[in-house]
Amino acid sequence: QVQLVESGGGLVQPGGSLRLSCAASGISFSLYDMGWYRQTPGKQRELVASISRSGTTNYAEFVKGRFTISRDNAKNTVSLQMNSLKPEDTDVYYCSAKVWYSRSFNNWGQGTPVTVSS
Repeated sequence: QVQLVESGGGLVQPGGSLRLSCAASGISFSLYDMGWYRQTPGKQRELVASISRSGTTNYAEFVKGRFTISRDNAKNTVSLQMNSLKPEDTDVYYCSAKVWYSRSFNNWGQGTPVTVSS
């Protein structure tokens, strides 16, 4: 059974940084693409960043140059370093996983809230 557990969310001032982490279990981690999504209640969940099993990264335009996704296959973890945070980055962030040949992400963590406010 796939388990994804996020950590690292919280309150930060505009311009500040946070690092989200996700620990995966129940999967052969090296065969999975990993991603971070975010969702505001009442809105559709949107992709923030993804990293393939080979390390290829993909970012939403609104985070390019500010966020960095990385993975550690030895520790079964994926991280999202978020810099230069803006109030509009406030959201619940979800870790996601899909086996490499799947078309869409279909495994989700419980989410971790991020609030950017002064």
